[in-house]
Amino acid sequence: MSRAEWTWELSTATGALVDQPLSPTFTTRFDAEAWLGEHWRRLAGEQVATAQLLDGARPVGVLVPLRTA
Repeated sequence: MSRAEWTWELSTATGALVDQPLSPTFTTRFDAEAWLGEHWRRLAGEQVATAQLLDGARPVGVLVPLRTA
């Protein structure tokens, strides 16, 4: 049985994937979602417009918009 790997795929407003900042890898979905809740303002300030949660390589849930306004 393999260990779960939850990460966030981060994109700009044009839909381009960003290579910096990177999402850490989490062992639980709860920890991944908590991290985004704590860091979304900083990410939005770094031109990240959306975040997609990934379970391994599989997208999970909805695309999360990161807005400060």
